[in-house]
Amino acid sequence: MGFTGLALGSMLHRDRAGRAAESELASLPAGRPHFPPRTKSVIWIFLSGGVSHIETWDPKPALNRYSDKTYAETPYPNPFESPLFRERSRAVVGADRTHAKILPLQVGFQKRGQCGVEISDWWPNLSTCVDDVAFVRSMYTTDNDHAAEFQFHTGRHKLDERQPVVGSWISYGLGTLNENLPQFVFLGKYSDTRVREDFAADYLGPQYSGVELSLDPGNPLPFGNRPATISAAEQQREFELIGDLNRLSAVEYPEDEQLRARIRSYELAYRMQQSVPETLDLAAETTETQSLYGIDREETAVYGRRLLAARRLVERGVRFVLVYLSDYGEWDSHTQLKELHARCCSRVDGPIAGLLKDLKRRGLSEDDVTVACCTEFGRTPGLETRDTIATPTGRDHHPHAFTVWLAGAGIRSGTVHGATDELGFHVTEHPHYVTDIHATLLHLLGLDSRRLDVPGRKRLEIDYGRPIHAIMA
Repeated sequence: MGFTGLALGSMLHRDRAGRAAESELASLPAGRPHFPPRTKSVIWIFLSGGVSHIETWDPKPALNRYSDKTYAETPYPNPFESPLFRERSRAVVGADRTHAKILPLQVGFQKRGQCGVEISDWWPNLSTCVDDVAFVRSMYTTDNDHAAEFQFHTGRHKLDERQPVVGSWISYGLGTLNENLPQFVFLGKYSDTRVREDFAADYLGPQYSGVELSLDPGNPLPFGNRPATISAAEQQREFELIGDLNRLSAVEYPEDEQLRARIRSYELAYRMQQSVPETLDLAAETTETQSLYGIDREETAVYGRRLLAARRLVERGVRFVLVYLSDYGEWDSHTQLKELHARCCSRVDGPIAGLLKDLKRRGLSEDDVTVACCTEFGRTPGLETRDTIATPTGRDHHPHAFTVWLAGAGIRSGTVHGATDELGFHVTEHPHYVTDIHATLLHLLGLDSRRLDVPGRKRLEIDYGRPIHAIMA
């Protein structure tokens, strides 16, 4: 990395502001599962902006029958008058009823696979994998704006105290499987700072935050290349000197957990110089594998590379890989939903199906890797008609009901869990707040979230979530 022993003190001082108090981390987890795990790693796919559940994985034919009618003109109860509407509405941005008339489905759908699950025609490739997937059609959250994205990762509403993201809790609880790679990796649009909250460890400290990696083979890690002005031998001598200084510091400050944690992170950075470029060398994969992920097609190449890199990372022991499979807010179809969702689906459908098939044929989906595909909320059954929209053709944000799915190790394949009402407005069976997905993944990894608390940090009951045993194998 090119830094010298004299720089270490200033770097530690700079990072101290982001670290928790030493007393708060006095009782660190042992780095072992609390009970036998069913998986080793998680690939968390996130589709930013709010995927329309009713045009993807929870089609509602009643929308076609009652197209252009108000909710009151249908035989169903008015969803705005349900106590669930008030219970699950906690707006940061003011919400009004700008979707009074029902918008029909913008795509066809049919039953797929032996399990017969209905999904839309925008997913022809994923349709071939539905027998390996568990769909949870009964998710809800409480933020009607896009801070719901961060809420999905932390479990906390924007108006609440911030919490660590689920990937950080996993890193905190289990530690690493590979000393040369990070425990928690983020793959996404490298320059987009708006998504950093999705991989922030907050009070757990930066050592448990996600590490951003670029798929640029020449520079996969910021500052990861040895400067051209320093030879390999010079860098080796620098780190030998730093090692000597570290050992002296350990004698002088034997109780300084913060110092030891930062030293470990810098040592990891040095080891990553060698391991990360090899891990992200996608050219080492066969042409057939690259084609499976869609890397040979312009439309799917970017997202195919991210998912193939994710597979290579978990294969080498990375615990949690957050794959941002969109631009920020890309699925936010307030207007032109048909055009926008069709384009979004075409960019991710092939790569996602390729990942599931690749994991399965390599045997990784049996005991090693669990995949979760999520978004921050669904979209309204009604047509959005705000004054700012000249030609209404889309749907508004909808935190009251949406769908996520999981596949791989520990998951009961070919399952549909939970249900929404006939219009897809409210959850009617097995409602699950977002932290239930956290609890499910932690459980599959052998962790009890209640045993991960940090002394001095109060967590709410809803933070822990409930494992969804119905979708577990």
